[in-house]
Amino acid sequence: MLDGYCLNPGDLQWDAFRAMGDFAVYDRTSPDKLLKRAEDAEVLLTNKTIIDAKAMDSLPSLKYIGVLATGYNVVDIAAAKARGIIVTNIPAYSGQSVAQMVFAHLLNITQSVGHYAAENTNGRWSNCADFSYTDTTLIELAGKTMGIVGLGDTGMRVARIALAMGMKVVALTSKTSLPEGIESVSRETLFKTSDVLSLHCPLTEDTRHIIDATTLAMMKPTAIVINTGRGPLIDEDALAEALNSERLFAAGLDVLAIEPPKADNPLLTARNCFITPHIAWATREARQRLMKIAEDNLKAFAAGCPINNVAL
Repeated sequence: MLDGYCLNPGDLQWDAFRAMGDFAVYDRTSPDKLLKRAEDAEVLLTNKTIIDAKAMDSLPSLKYIGVLATGYNVVDIAAAKARGIIVTNIPAYSGQSVAQMVFAHLLNITQSVGHYAAENTNGRWSNCADFSYTDTTLIELAGKTMGIVGLGDTGMRVARIALAMGMKVVALTSKTSLPEGIESVSRETLFKTSDVLSLHCPLTEDTRHIIDATTLAMMKPTAIVINTGRGPLIDEDALAEALNSERLFAAGLDVLAIEPPKADNPLLTARNCFITPHIAWATREARQRLMKIAEDNLKAFAAGCPINNVAL
């Protein structure tokens, strides 16, 4: 296990993996340590440690790479396939948790719970002349339009929560059959009509910077952007400019294009931009599911019947 700390900072157990063979766990692995640590390994587990063709050529024993995430761009899949190395990923383990984070960000933006709790800890309500006070814009979500880009597992969960909260749901999706209450719309209509826009699509050349200066110009100045998907779905300079010039009301982001972000990332200081450190996936329950699926993937490989193989 090349970089196990984020998955298991100490509250889970690696016992099932240890039972399958000689198993070593490293919290993090820098590029200069990869080959030494992996030199005799038949199996490598990785989350964000990159395993490219050059590394594979230096690891003759390697037969299996288990990516402990849904996205598997950290592995050169073509190179693995050419060398007969099985690569598996972890599909659909965190949908509930990610959908929950979408609304954690959205409710923080619309209700300012953290802001008021901090103010009152500092005595503001105790010293207030009235029974109540507000110094932020409080927004009711019922009746607003939730726009969703991508209706996979997570996007659909977000849609169901939005409907339960009385929101109208529109989506940019390739699906032709949708549940009642969800309307498929064009890209232009999505950006023009959404009061809240939540991103749940894969990162491809078509979706990279799907939020840019052009699409932001289509959006309402009262709109909110939520991104719990992939950082590069957003042109960060364009989003910062839209927020700072009040052409967009707010953004809630759990992912950025470079993680951890550089100190000069403009979104870190942008107006009404709320950023969490890529933790939507990291509830204990989601991490337990991830670890169990990783265990099942490895057991299936050992039995000669690999599942969730992305190097086909």
